[in-house]
Amino acid sequence: MISEVDTIVYRIEDPEGDLTAEDISAIVGFGKLIKKGGLVAFPTETVYGLGGDALNEGSSEKIYKAKGRPSDNPLIVHICEITALEKIALSVPDEAYALAKKFWPGPLTMVLKAADNVPRKTTGGLDTVAVRMPDNKAALELIKASGGYIAAPSANLSGKPSPTSAKFVLEDMDGRIDAVIDGGEGRIGIESTIVDLTGDKPEVLRPGFITNEMLSEVLGVKVGTDPAVTGCRDDVKPKAPGMKYRHYAPKGDVRPVKGSGDKVFEYISAELKKSSVAGLKTGVFCSSGNASKYDADVVRCAGRLDDAEAAAKVFYRTLREMDDENVDVIFVENFSDSGVGEAFWNRLLKSAGSKWEEAK
Repeated sequence: MISEVDTIVYRIEDPEGDLTAEDISAIVGFGKLIKKGGLVAFPTETVYGLGGDALNEGSSEKIYKAKGRPSDNPLIVHICEITALEKIALSVPDEAYALAKKFWPGPLTMVLKAADNVPRKTTGGLDTVAVRMPDNKAALELIKASGGYIAAPSANLSGKPSPTSAKFVLEDMDGRIDAVIDGGEGRIGIESTIVDLTGDKPEVLRPGFITNEMLSEVLGVKVGTDPAVTGCRDDVKPKAPGMKYRHYAPKGDVRPVKGSGDKVFEYISAELKKSSVAGLKTGVFCSSGNASKYDADVVRCAGRLDDAEAAAKVFYRTLREMDDENVDVIFVENFSDSGVGEAFWNRLLKSAGSKWEEAK
């Protein structure tokens, strides 16, 4: 049982603008709190992170406890300057510097061999460490103020949809952590791409906004995807967050539907009728073209079916809103699975327990 604490909330008035002197002063104070072993949730360009001192195993233990997170699920270490890699990695390959130059700060996490000073509580017991530099002014200021190394998974209870706003952080973490920095909505909406640089060839462990093709272009070699990325298997030893356990799941039953556009619409419409007759409250996450056509209790749309980036941005928020509406079953249309769509479908299938339905 987590003992109740008074969770402080600090709101940045203009998340898109420069930080004010008041903002910086408050963030420096939160950095000192992390140095003392406290936990602070903070905004990034992807989702909100739950931050603790990455080099203090006690802080990592607190993160796992606050989230109810399995201790073999690695934490990502957030840094604010590239040279910080040299302290927490045994060696930094040229590929890491090339990717950092291109994509940092930004939604890319790199897995490297961990130095001895990185607690195994932070790495999930692995001899590797996952590192990224977020593209958010408040996050970078907090990392600097806390000593340069913040371990931060998403700031939600384990298994629930990741929070894209401070409101959703507080739904899960109010009374469980010391503070939340409210920096508005995450502009990307899904977690960072994770690429493993410790093997014979680079390999994506979690798809994200930075695609395999973008990585391949920088590195000059084809970057593949680890086969363990799909599924939620108990026999998988996770190399990175999100590989083993079911994630991102709302209270309702998520039912992705694949197939051609007309077939998907017809299939979902028929299933909505069955669900309604069964007394279930229904929801649909769909394209804007079909939003007005569905007879469901709650309908949320996300642009065109071929715009997976737009769907990804609002997906977690939609799942949270469906929870607020007490939706029992959530049908999801067949958004594109190419480019960022690979990351969207990765999160969607995780939320559905790796199950989907075919509209024929």
